[in-house]
Amino acid sequence: MKPKVYLETTIPSLLTAWPSRDVLIAGQQQATRDWWKQRRHRYELYVSVLVMKEVERGDATAAAQRLAELEACRVLPYPKEAEDLTRALLASRLIPAKAEADAAHIAIAAVHGMDFLLTWNCRHIANAAIVEKLRNVCAREGFPAPVICTPHELMV
Repeated sequence: MKPKVYLETTIPSLLTAWPSRDVLIAGQQQATRDWWKQRRHRYELYVSVLVMKEVERGDATAAAQRLAELEACRVLPYPKEAEDLTRALLASRLIPAKAEADAAHIAIAAVHGMDFLLTWNCRHIANAAIVEKLRNVCAREGFPAPVICTPHELMV
């Protein structure tokens, strides 16, 4: 059985985006494309209804490209348990209320038993200063948190 990976919205966004002139973002784009081409087949890929809503936004052509790349992914619902876990993550104040969607991504991945949550959101999700505390909140609420990482970290 392959490990399960939840793709947060930054992954399809960087995968299909026009090349950036910002060196950091360009590196993230390339790492995402490398992971997608070389490693994604080693995993079962999942997104959520939240990711699908987020990738549909913006330029219609760009949205269509993002959606096309996600066709092979299974789409997870946002059940009540994930809503409750989202509230617990926000109540911990590790993630600000304005970043509710970020808490929801973590909650959906945890509730559905994902092994990994792949993201480039290093402010509220893949943030080394808070990730262990986020895992503790998930555990306290009865859900093991996935390993939160970037494509660089999942290139093994």
